Amino acid sequence: MRCTTPSPQAWAAPARKQADVEAHKKRLADVLYARIPAGVGSTGALRLSGPETDAMLKGGARWAVERGYGSEADLARIEEGGCMKGADPAQVSEQAKKRQRDEMGTLGSGNHYLEVQQVTDMYAPQIAAAFGVSEGDILVSIHCGSRGLGHPIGTDFLKRMVIAAPGHGIALPDRELACAPIESKLGNSYLGAMRAAINCALANRQILTHLTREVFAKVLPQARLPLLYDVSHNTCKVEEHEVDGRMKKLHVHRKGATRAFGPGHPDLPRELKDAGQPVLIGGSMGTSSYILAGTEAGMRRAFGSACHGAGRAMSRHQALRNWSGSRVVDDLAGHGILIRSPSMRGVAEEAPGAYKDVSAVVDAADHAGLARKVARVRPLICIKG
Repeated sequence: MRCTTPSPQAWAAPARKQADVEAHKKRLADVLYARIPAGVGSTGALRLSGPETDAMLKGGARWAVERGYGSEADLARIEEGGCMKGADPAQVSEQAKKRQRDEMGTLGSGNHYLEVQQVTDMYAPQIAAAFGVSEGDILVSIHCGSRGLGHPIGTDFLKRMVIAAPGHGIALPDRELACAPIESKLGNSYLGAMRAAINCALANRQILTHLTREVFAKVLPQARLPLLYDVSHNTCKVEEHEVDGRMKKLHVHRKGATRAFGPGHPDLPRELKDAGQPVLIGGSMGTSSYILAGTEAGMRRAFGSACHGAGRAMSRHQALRNWSGSRVVDDLAGHGILIRSPSMRGVAEEAPGAYKDVSAVVDAADHAGLARKVARVRPLICIKG
């Protein structure tokens, strides 16, 4: 694995029914856009000192909650309880840390987004009830990660592992496959840095959730946004799984995948144990997203993993040749979806047509038993980087 930049999703649910939101949709979109920094190089109101940056990289969402961003109840609904153990801020370069100090509480660019969504279809009502989700509910989905931290970590360790490979007796067929033994000094350093990036993503998302709640409190004072779940993708985690009839500790790489633990797993909060872990599958600006649940079969077949999205059907350059940002915004507005973004180029790159059919991908995961479909949601507002 080259770089595991954490790019998790957090969902808050439910807020209010669609009729309540429709009357305030434009204002809600405008205030969210004004309050949630988005785009390349976006910075937030939060400025961290060097010691506070290290504390954030060590503490994750727990660090954020201790500073007033959310509540203790949130942590029970976050992977790893909001804090990834084994993070080592000392393994993250000072340059990467310096860049990150002004980027906490921001969405960034690419396929990162904040969406206000409505539940339109139910597939497993009992599981949905355990998740606190019902048809017509308004949800908020946040898809973002460690902002500018993960990429420099990956770049740094890629170079170091390429240089160190011959000393470990490793012949690399491609430098992109650079690696190091897990128990080596370099391997441990990478894991410490990668876990710090996971904590950065956890903290960033927690701050964004807090900012989103503030916006809803201002525009829709009666709204409540309890956290449904927060789960990562593009990570490497040490977990216990059954292999050939025996339980073993494995390093599970989920690149382009997300965790999907089945019912009864000890890492799940008590109220979700019978239902399984919420599995959050994001669509694109104009398509549906899905809530699924982890399964026992998925634990056996894929080490508790499932897809995390549809994936691109064409490159960003191809998308730019096919669409303009303003056309995408206008087309989606015609379908009742409001887009707010600082970059029309970014909107064009992320046009719905540039992605595969998320419904087909989700159906495949469901049919394979990797995760079970619970609910479908459609976008109403999308804040795009």
